[in-house]
Amino acid sequence: MSIFKIDSEKCDKDGICAIECPAYIIEMTSEGPVPVEGAREICIKCGHCVAVCPKAAFSLEFLSPDQCMPIEKQLVLTADHAEHFLRSRRSVRRYKDKPVPKDIFEKALTLACCAPTASNRQIVKWLVVNKKEDVVKIAAHVIDWMRYVSKTHPQVAQAYNMENLIIEWDKGTDRICRDAPQLVFAYASDEFASAAADCHITLAYLELALPGFNLGSCWAGYVNTAVNHWPNLAKELKLPEKHTCHGILMVGFPKLKYYRAPKRNSPDIRYHAG
Repeated sequence: MSIFKIDSEKCDKDGICAIECPAYIIEMTSEGPVPVEGAREICIKCGHCVAVCPKAAFSLEFLSPDQCMPIEKQLVLTADHAEHFLRSRRSVRRYKDKPVPKDIFEKALTLACCAPTASNRQIVKWLVVNKKEDVVKIAAHVIDWMRYVSKTHPQVAQAYNMENLIIEWDKGTDRICRDAPQLVFAYASDEFASAAADCHITLAYLELALPGFNLGSCWAGYVNTAVNHWPNLAKELKLPEKHTCHGILMVGFPKLKYYRAPKRNSPDIRYHAG
């Protein structure tokens, strides 16, 4: 059985599917598109061939045109909409004392998983900590790690402002997890060279998707550093062996509203002169 099938009544043999295929598994003939030898093993299952066909004539054995979301012109971002969308993104560090509904979060996470990954492997895995007491426990592990670093590597502790964070914690202020109701860990198997990049890009997608569901987020950098350096925290999270956490988001309902987008530096560009 072929990896794809063509609706001969719709296909106009324009060859767009073959031109677009990143894995070069489609060959054009006078009869229309045909798979090259070994196509099934080479295919990266990206679905570009199905998405790009203007006639909806191309179907893969695992994906048909009617299983795809249609691209609606009225919903495509203009340059102004894109600027507003991206510049209005904020790192949220003040959260309402309100749990994140599982169904709403999973809708946002489903969108985040549309992020590009190397060779479309989609290797990112997720650990969600959605109990407030567990978030506090994780923050406490990070503070324990910081106390250890302060004693054994004071210069490192100073560079990371650890002493002040410990003092604030002892006073009852959590500047590690910011009293967030939920933490989201993105991790992947160490066998993939692209693991870090895939996790980072997917987390960035999640960060951008969350405001559409009235949620906000902030990267939990201290937690992520501690995960990979403090055995007690790693033991708490129980990640699979030979898997590494590459990024963490604090997630919750924003306590405050923003009314303007601060200016940022212009891009530092150098064009290659050849």
